Amino acid sequence: MIFHGESRESHQELRRGRRRRGGAILEAALVLPILLGLCFGMVEFGYYFFVKHTLQGAARDGARMGIVPTGTNAKVNATVATAMKAAGFEDGAYQIDIKHAETGANLNVSTAAAQTPVKVVVKCTWSSISGGLRPLGLIDETKEVTGITVMLKE
Repeated sequence: MIFHGESRESHQELRRGRRRRGGAILEAALVLPILLGLCFGMVEFGYYFFVKHTLQGAARDGARMGIVPTGTNAKVNATVATAMKAAGFEDGAYQIDIKHAETGANLNVSTAAAQTPVKVVVKCTWSSISGGLRPLGLIDETKEVTGITVMLKE
């Protein structure tokens, strides 16, 4: 039906505009899953890097405690535990190793000589971490996340 003052061409343009709106919905439906996948993937990998950074910081704090003349393995463990607890990680979800950096042998920092390279390793498996947002499960549950720091004993 053509109204007074309208041409047949303007009526056809109006009908084509309606069809284009349906195309926009179809395009949005095709693109939305891809965009959501990218967003959820960024969230998951962002959480992974938060965990990695937390372990690295805890290892650094532990190594700093271990290199001072009054440092002991118990103080290193307590310092790492404090850093991990402050970031929201539970006890037992991670493992702490104190080693000689060159030989790889276990090290007692209270009896180590000056200039001994003290290596503190804090690690956990991805599945042992509680909390966090992992919507897509892109990172394998057996993935080991590690923070390592080496410093010389004072």
